[in-house]
Amino acid sequence: MKKLDKLKKDYNDIEIPPELEDVVNASIQKAKASQKKRPVVKQWTIGAAAAAALFIGSINMSPSFAQAMANVPGLGAIVNVLTVQQLTVDKETYQADLAIPAIEGLADKELQATLNDKYIAENKKLFEQFEQDVAEMEKAGGGHLGVDSGYEILTDNDQLLSIARYEVNTVASSSTTMKYDTIDKQNSILITLPSLFKDDQYIEAINSYIVDEMARQMAADENVIYFTADEFGSEFKTILPSQSFYITDNNKLVISFDKYEIAPGYMGIRTFEIPTDILEDHLVSDTYIK
Repeated sequence: MKKLDKLKKDYNDIEIPPELEDVVNASIQKAKASQKKRPVVKQWTIGAAAAAALFIGSINMSPSFAQAMANVPGLGAIVNVLTVQQLTVDKETYQADLAIPAIEGLADKELQATLNDKYIAENKKLFEQFEQDVAEMEKAGGGHLGVDSGYEILTDNDQLLSIARYEVNTVASSSTTMKYDTIDKQNSILITLPSLFKDDQYIEAINSYIVDEMARQMAADENVIYFTADEFGSEFKTILPSQSFYITDNNKLVISFDKYEIAPGYMGIRTFEIPTDILEDHLVSDTYIK
């Protein structure tokens, strides 16, 4: 357990600021304002790497090269996502593999720092739960436990960056959760689902499409099952304003559901790309969804 104790100490030394909710709420208002009137895109230079002591990864591209490219007219900001810490624990029947991402190059350094602190906090919480579960299992005579976290860049173009972060917990069976952040790189805006729309009428439009798409998929393939009736114990009723989503490289909205959320576990993570024509009357603008 010495390795676990050292990792715990490293994590406990990290201070997570309490201002996350305030910054996210400010981003919602900033997003709505920016879509109503597009601002002139400013150029900026890439920021320095985050200075937390935990950071031991290397930048994906040379900082001097990134600095030079950011100053070339017309190219704008260069935003990177890098792995700043890889935690691996492999002890007989207990395994953990946690990869922590960080964003570098946003003009809004407060937003950048808040997102990076959030990613550290997520993995800190995950590791602490893993350590607690391992201790309880060892007291009970042992067991099997695995935890895995990482990230994937879903969209990375001149305007948008969409990052997916996953957590997989394995005991007798596995559970998988996904979290997403979609960022307007040009204007340093954290995009939220409500900020894309004029009002909450988009919820019913998306609900109707998803219900119809579930029925279509089940009719086309007998192996596809969704929770569309009460007998399954978890009938899909509606998305939420906090629903997981991301925006694709071709500016389409994708709604995401975790494993077990709307379907049996073998179906895994379920996503639905929402046709823009059912959203266009509800959108604030076509800046992000086209």
